[in-house]
Amino acid sequence: MEATIRFDGRVLYLSQDPACVRAQLDGKPMTRAEAGPLRDNISTDEITPVTIMLTYDERLGQFPYVGFQAGGEQPIGRDAIRNGGFAVTVAGKRYGKGSSRESSPLAELSAGIRLIVAESFERIYQQNCDNIGILTTTDFTVLDRVLAGEAIPIEAFLAGRDALTRQVIRAGGLLAYSRAASWPAAGEGAQATQATGSAAPRTLVEKIIARHLLPGTPSAECGQGVFVAADWRFSHDYFTGMCAHLMHRAFGKPATLREPDHIIAFQDHLVLAAQSFPHVRDGLLPGVANLMQGHSSFAHDYPVRSHNALPGDVPGSEGICHALMAEQYALPGQVVVGTDSHTPHSGALGCLAFGAGATDVANSWVTGYVRCKVPETLRVEVEGELAPGVSAKDIVLYLLQMDAIRSGGAIGVVFEYAGSTVRALSIDERATLTNMVAELGGFTGIVEPDDKTVAFLKARRGVDFAIEDWMRSDAGATYRDVIRIDAAAIAPMVARPGDPGNGIAANTLAQPVPVDIAYGGSCTAGKREDFDYYHEVLRWGLEHGLKVSPRTRLFLQFGTLGVKAYCEARGYMDTFAAAGATLVMPGCGSCANCGPGASTTSEQVTISAINRNFPGRSGPGQVWLASPYTVAASALAGQISTFGQLQASCAAP
Repeated sequence: MEATIRFDGRVLYLSQDPACVRAQLDGKPMTRAEAGPLRDNISTDEITPVTIMLTYDERLGQFPYVGFQAGGEQPIGRDAIRNGGFAVTVAGKRYGKGSSRESSPLAELSAGIRLIVAESFERIYQQNCDNIGILTTTDFTVLDRVLAGEAIPIEAFLAGRDALTRQVIRAGGLLAYSRAASWPAAGEGAQATQATGSAAPRTLVEKIIARHLLPGTPSAECGQGVFVAADWRFSHDYFTGMCAHLMHRAFGKPATLREPDHIIAFQDHLVLAAQSFPHVRDGLLPGVANLMQGHSSFAHDYPVRSHNALPGDVPGSEGICHALMAEQYALPGQVVVGTDSHTPHSGALGCLAFGAGATDVANSWVTGYVRCKVPETLRVEVEGELAPGVSAKDIVLYLLQMDAIRSGGAIGVVFEYAGSTVRALSIDERATLTNMVAELGGFTGIVEPDDKTVAFLKARRGVDFAIEDWMRSDAGATYRDVIRIDAAAIAPMVARPGDPGNGIAANTLAQPVPVDIAYGGSCTAGKREDFDYYHEVLRWGLEHGLKVSPRTRLFLQFGTLGVKAYCEARGYMDTFAAAGATLVMPGCGSCANCGPGASTTSEQVTISAINRNFPGRSGPGQVWLASPYTVAASALAGQISTFGQLQASCAAP
């Protein structure tokens, strides 16, 4: 990248005031003061809604910010950014939160955006910008200099960045850097080469990173950018085509893959598109076919592992990527990277699992290595016994509503879950904790492996796994902070529409909230134990003369075929049918606004066990987040209700 950069285009302030945004689109110059308060928490679902992510190249430049909401409106239309001549975007805190989709910065870049100024950025989003050549800064004095017409030295965008990231930015992106770098030949992986070099106490994640460092890396200090060998690298159908496109553009076609038998291609996000209201209504299925073709071509052309859509006319897949990674692949102490922000799901097994953008994953296919910054660790200790009807989802929603988390204080950290409550949780429940680190803003989540981990691996896979002595954090390891939570203080939680951080105790709702749709499923809530909870509530309901309310539709979606088989073996299916639930085959479905269970109008209210409720995430309606218990109870009640409240209402004279 050039030594100085001049930004000749216009500046777009993503204001909380829709009139201000529209005025800028109409050509009115605007100062930061005139723009008023900037929008915080702008998610990738708003930058590039899932319904427009049907291409993986520069055509995305038509669409940046079409889902952006201000004052309940969506003021930015198709081609507005490109036609407006904007080169700089300005926003508030936690810009780019949510999905790891590289479609968002690629859409911005393709529309002419070269610089994004924000009060803070989500980790994956900023790394994706670095990778494709968009500059970012949290220094608003740089914006003042841009507005003054200065040519800005590249050093202004390197301040506070680790040495490796500075090299990537200077190179103009990750793949340009990678082409010029030297990588170990096959068989020269880093496993265990740096296993025991440090006498200082370390966290479990720091140990895993040390054991996977690129050979020749002298150390891995906190905050340092490093390359680590990835044991597993995966993509799903939304991004396989983009990864392949980027890989071929950088390394030629065919490219030489590193350990292709440890690369996995999952069809899961788009398999239910034919049952998706917006995809059918808006004629989007040809675009879905385009993405599917990009995915299928890669899986066919290279000797990688694949998990596919179901054969014949049955809509669905073998399973959601995160659930299948935990059920079939990830092991304690390994490194797992995938094209999805919920990749930390597998951290429940005691491995380092994290999401990355398409460029990072494409690079890892060829080199075997993935870039990360050695993170700080936040230890979350939960002690005591959870109350009846309280689950891991409630623990996460409780964390999310804490001021320190809502403000972005945990961006990029490891959430290390510990304490007697966590030790008592099953692996399925631990996976809920680590999965939703994406919503907490963290780098990943992890739980120290123990006897339950060993039992899970034996029961699910027939693997006899022995935990090694190093697979735990050392006494005296350094933590950014320790959050201590009394499990008894956690009530069943819900998160109000708009953001997973809008959490409150469900029993504090001032008014009844009627529910049109109740949805249980997704990688977060489609596991075996989640279905134990759905069944427990619905069986109780049937025993007390209750079925799904006439005003509500209940959708239950299996996370994998293994979960479906589990429910069949335990006799759950008859209960689900008798209660009035609609069963959906595995896939991401309505969680990605791409399948049954999503809302179709803005007036509809959904209670959902998925992981996020950003605007437009699961349709145009209002989405409340809750646990499997609360979702099932609300379906029976026809309004938001905890299981305890439902039981009490039936017991009342």
